[in-house]
Amino acid sequence: MAKPRQDNGRKPLTGGALALLTAGVALATFMEVLDISIVNVSVRTIAGNLGVSSNEGTMAISAYSMASAVMQPLTGWIARRFGEVRTFSISVMLFVVFSALCGLSQSMTMLIVFRLCQGAVSGPMVPLSQTLLLNNYPVAKRPIALALWAMTVVVAPVFGPILGGWITDNYHWSWIFFINIPVGIFAIVITYALLRDRESKTAKLPIDAVGLFLLAVGVGCLQFMLDNGNDDDWFTSRTITVLAIVSLVCLTFLVAWELMHKNPVVDLRLLAKRNFLVGVICLSLGMFAFFGGTVVMPMWVQEVLGYTATWAGFVVAPIGLLAIVMSPLVGAFQNKFDLRLLNTVGFAIFAGASFYMSTLSTNAPYSELALPRMCMGAGVALFFVPVNQIILSGLPDEQVASASGLSNFFRTLAGSIATAVSTTMYSHRTTYHHAVLAEHVSDGSRATSEYLERFQALGAQGPTANAALNRIVDMQAATLAVNDVFWLFGLMFGLAMFAVWFAKPPFASGGTPGH
Repeated sequence: MAKPRQDNGRKPLTGGALALLTAGVALATFMEVLDISIVNVSVRTIAGNLGVSSNEGTMAISAYSMASAVMQPLTGWIARRFGEVRTFSISVMLFVVFSALCGLSQSMTMLIVFRLCQGAVSGPMVPLSQTLLLNNYPVAKRPIALALWAMTVVVAPVFGPILGGWITDNYHWSWIFFINIPVGIFAIVITYALLRDRESKTAKLPIDAVGLFLLAVGVGCLQFMLDNGNDDDWFTSRTITVLAIVSLVCLTFLVAWELMHKNPVVDLRLLAKRNFLVGVICLSLGMFAFFGGTVVMPMWVQEVLGYTATWAGFVVAPIGLLAIVMSPLVGAFQNKFDLRLLNTVGFAIFAGASFYMSTLSTNAPYSELALPRMCMGAGVALFFVPVNQIILSGLPDEQVASASGLSNFFRTLAGSIATAVSTTMYSHRTTYHHAVLAEHVSDGSRATSEYLERFQALGAQGPTANAALNRIVDMQAATLAVNDVFWLFGLMFGLAMFAVWFAKPPFASGGTPGH
């Protein structure tokens, strides 16, 4: 039987060359996704070092995520115009350059500008890393390629805060950017050396200027609104309200314009394909609930249990253990099972862990926090690996870059919305539960009197005792709030378990006729 060939007529890579390509592309992906979260824990240090407030420092996070979100849906158009290998290599090269400039920044304005540029050039990196792996792997091993790619995308955001905190505590914050330089250079050298003669077909496509403008403004405003809405109390802020209106108008017109345009800058017609649509819905639901929990858990353990930022990172980090071990195994054997069944099992693990975490208490030991997170690692492998194959199933190779770019855009957007919604819900539910609990704290109640007597026995009286009692109410309110958040996420995972069954087999990953 003849070996499968790629669109460029060349045989797939094998052996050492395939291993090197996988390492180079995976490291580039890990680097890009890591940079989304690695800055989060270092914002206060960076802001203090550059002489600005922490709120101004968060602009370094917003700038990156905003620019990256705008560029991801453009990946397909850029790759068709300039070639997938060339686009990926130049993106990684510029990412390294702007990473170095971020580390050398002497003011917050410089850092924000270079983070904006860094985010813009990073946009095509993750979608094209997926595309390059698929197009150069033997068809039979493409599920393994998807598994390895999925593992890096999911695990990187978990380790970002830990690595960022450790570097900031032990070295200078600039090294969170400088570490990208050797990784990026390695990825460029490997990718260009192996794929320079394997460039995809290019075409001089006309520029959809209107679509590009609507995309940039609409997604940019939406991302900025999500990043800053909670700090500005959402729609009580005129700025947030204006951003929401502009985003809604631009994105509405974008959908209408792109569906009518002959050469759209974003191929929204992919959403008409059943498996792509179902896969993207499940991916968005899963990433929303998964990422929301990853955001809220560190907040709660620091606020209630008194964990440091580093230990808060260690609470969420165990998810990477089973994810790293199981992702390649799922990739190797998933073709022996119905992908919808694997997804259902993955979502069930997520749902079970979320409902378990909805029963946490203020005296929960570390093991009680880390165990469900570790179990979720198995859910990551069984969810993220098969769902990406469902998304790309039946698509010809020339559409993989567009599909990967659009699905990664929805994944990124789901994470941004999850961050905004989960932090807002956590804050509001904490306020609600505090008000309800406070109604039962009165001078005449038996429980209140008992607590005050205990404080008096310890030497705390008057305002000091009242403050201690209020702290207990605060901790209980925050715990009830985090329980509410995880309960909601459990329901969302349950919804995804149902939605995935609307996908239609077979699930061949690219390069096959559509179904």
